[in-house]
Amino acid sequence: MKKTVYAAALMAVFASGSAMANADLAKAKNCMACHNVDAKVVGPAYKEVAKKYAGDKTAEAKLVQKVLKGGSGTWGAIPMPANAQVNEAEAKTLVKWILALK
Repeated sequence: MKKTVYAAALMAVFASGSAMANADLAKAKNCMACHNVDAKVVGPAYKEVAKKYAGDKTAEAKLVQKVLKGGSGTWGAIPMPANAQVNEAEAKTLVKWILALK
C-alpha cells in the first residue's frame, strides 16, 4: 500500500514539474508573446486550442507543423509565423502540453 501511494505521489510531482517545464519552454521560445494559457492575445488561448482539437487524432501532427512552418486561417486573418527557435522535438513537447490543457 505504501509503495502505491509513494509511486502515485512521485508521478504527480513529475507530472506537475513536466507541465511547468513545458510552460517554461513556451516562454523561452517566445510562444507566450502571442499566446496565453487562458486568454487570447494575438493568437488563441492554449486552452481554446486544446478544446478545438480534442478528439482529433491528427491534431498533434498538424499542430507540430504549424509551430514549425506557421499557418493561417484557422483562427482568423492574423497568420502565425513559423518559429525558427523551435526544433521538431520541442514542437512536439509544446503541442502535447497544449493538447493536454483543460
